[in-house]
Amino acid sequence: MKRIQQSLIATACLSILAQGAYAAGEAKNVIFFLGDGMGPATVTASRIYKYKEEGSLNMDKLDRTARIKTFSNDAQTTDSAPSMSAYMTGVKMNNEVISMSPDTKATDAAGKAYLAGTDSTCPGTNGKPVDTLLEIAKAKGKAVGSITTTRITHATPAATYSHVCHRDAENTIAAQAVPGGAGYNSKLGDGLDVLMGGGNKFFLPTASGGKRTDGRDLIAEMKAKGYTYAATGTELKAVNTATTSKLFALFTADHMDYELDRTKGALNQPSLAEMTQKSIEVLAKNSNGFFLMVEGGRIDHALHGTNAKRVLEDTVAFDDAIKVALDEMNKRDPGLKNTLIVVTADHDHTMTINGYGKRGSNILGTVKNYKDGTELKDADGNNYTTLVFGNGPNRKPVRTALIEGTADKTQVLHDDYQQETGVKINGSETHGGGDVKLLATGAGAKAFKGTLDNTRVFGLIKQAYGF
Repeated sequence: MKRIQQSLIATACLSILAQGAYAAGEAKNVIFFLGDGMGPATVTASRIYKYKEEGSLNMDKLDRTARIKTFSNDAQTTDSAPSMSAYMTGVKMNNEVISMSPDTKATDAAGKAYLAGTDSTCPGTNGKPVDTLLEIAKAKGKAVGSITTTRITHATPAATYSHVCHRDAENTIAAQAVPGGAGYNSKLGDGLDVLMGGGNKFFLPTASGGKRTDGRDLIAEMKAKGYTYAATGTELKAVNTATTSKLFALFTADHMDYELDRTKGALNQPSLAEMTQKSIEVLAKNSNGFFLMVEGGRIDHALHGTNAKRVLEDTVAFDDAIKVALDEMNKRDPGLKNTLIVVTADHDHTMTINGYGKRGSNILGTVKNYKDGTELKDADGNNYTTLVFGNGPNRKPVRTALIEGTADKTQVLHDDYQQETGVKINGSETHGGGDVKLLATGAGAKAFKGTLDNTRVFGLIKQAYGF
């Protein structure tokens, strides 16, 4: 009897150990959603804008949450380069540095950036590359992709597949994505399987209206390597993903348009949701699984411009892409038993929701007293909007009454209205240094909890993969 009991205990222990091993490597697929600049106030305001106070965004429905600390190696308030790189590599690095070691500097001793136009002049002794999640997944035989509404050479997507000491070396970053070409990042093996966004000017020579000073046409080079190429939303829709193993798309010369302008202007650009759907269709054909990064990049740009309406529209579009991924992956992997979906931001901004506003009020409008619906006034007797920014250029020396209308851009509900700021600065509004939210669901999601440093996310994703 004693031997039987010992045998049963041993079997149970082995079973527990096996379950633990499975839990540590249960994710076959990972989709990492990054809302650039999407701090907590942006999430809340977007929820109210689209679904009212009592509603929920799609990201709100994910079952695991955490708070993320975002400081960089040399700054309390990070820029997008080291913050996204921290997620992708698990390494703290200096502002403006993309996926390099902590000792890497973006500028020389005199403070001059290591740049010649948009080409890198980084000395070889200035730090070293550190592996990204995308590169690690590729080495394990998985399909990989990176898609964005910004230029695909911008800081966030660049951090997934390139290494450079200064984020503005976008010609150099572009070359790292082209298999077999000069400057190619060999850690990508046979290349990214999906790469989509804006910014074709860094892939074209100056003779063709681009920014490349080396005369190379990188779009032609990508096509020659077997990539199916799309330059418009119509062309992307026509792509047969069943016969496409490599998908490359550049929809604009610069960043893609804001969602508000894309839809109102009937521009021939895809939504982020459409890009996400196509990406999954291509990547999911790999029996080893995949890694996909999806960035809602223009949220950040609208925040810098203190234009809250475009902030909220782009955040909702980003959230729609999350729904597409959840729906598609639940069809392919019911219950997301082998798929991890993570949603977070790289940093905060200074936008805030202020005043004791009445429930049900337009979040873009002026603050209405929750007691009687009358407009609340500041110390000078003027009304003010619910959404304001801590800093930026929009601070009048003498304030006047705000009108809740759409006739022109001075009226607060107009598409182009720019919210007022507390501190007047020259140039655009800055990032904020506050913690951001992380939401997760699916395989390995239980590990995302508490307050985490952004570098810790890298390790948790690797753990979910079992790497």
